[in-house]
Amino acid sequence: MLILGAPGAGKGTQSTRIREHFGVTAISSGDVLRRNIAQGTDAGMLAQRAVSRGELVSDELVVELIRSELVTLPQSNWLLDGFPRNIAQAQALDAMLASTNQSLNAVVNLVVPEDVILHRIVERYVHVPSGRVYNLTYNPPKVSGIDDVTGEPLEHRPDDNPESFRRRLQQYHEVTEPLLDYYRRTGVLTSFAGTTSDVIYPMLHAYMDARFD
Repeated sequence: MLILGAPGAGKGTQSTRIREHFGVTAISSGDVLRRNIAQGTDAGMLAQRAVSRGELVSDELVVELIRSELVTLPQSNWLLDGFPRNIAQAQALDAMLASTNQSLNAVVNLVVPEDVILHRIVERYVHVPSGRVYNLTYNPPKVSGIDDVTGEPLEHRPDDNPESFRRRLQQYHEVTEPLLDYYRRTGVLTSFAGTTSDVIYPMLHAYMDARFD
């Protein structure tokens, strides 16, 4: 299963809820990338060089990181968040799944008003090792700046600001949004709209209960 949506649409929050209720493995491409950078792996160092130059990490490198995650999973049920980001990555994923006799069962798209997302990301804090996401208004940590589970410090991503958001949103419209047509043609795409994750999740939960029970 894939989860799509604009930056800040709540993909990480919904992925966590799906993982906890349905027992699937949730893989965030952003978390995988940051973990490899923090650990100083070969792929992480290549990614860090691209990021430090203000460049996008290459499709080939991202695909390889996701491939390495999927082949080591202890179970076959998984959810990808943040991958694929473009048609080339989607085609690489198709080839990857075909080579292991797997099929993509569902693609869900989160539709949230852009002004709501902008307010949301300004207040977003993340526990990087786990990918847990907090919001100061509707999902604050129990202790300010501290992860509820580990007691470790939370981070406010440097690009969670209005200027970066507008650039990321433009890139999303140009590069990632075409994926909606790509998956709509295969009959696996379903969209869910709302202003908060709490509004969207009951619809998403009911869909998954009906689709996979």
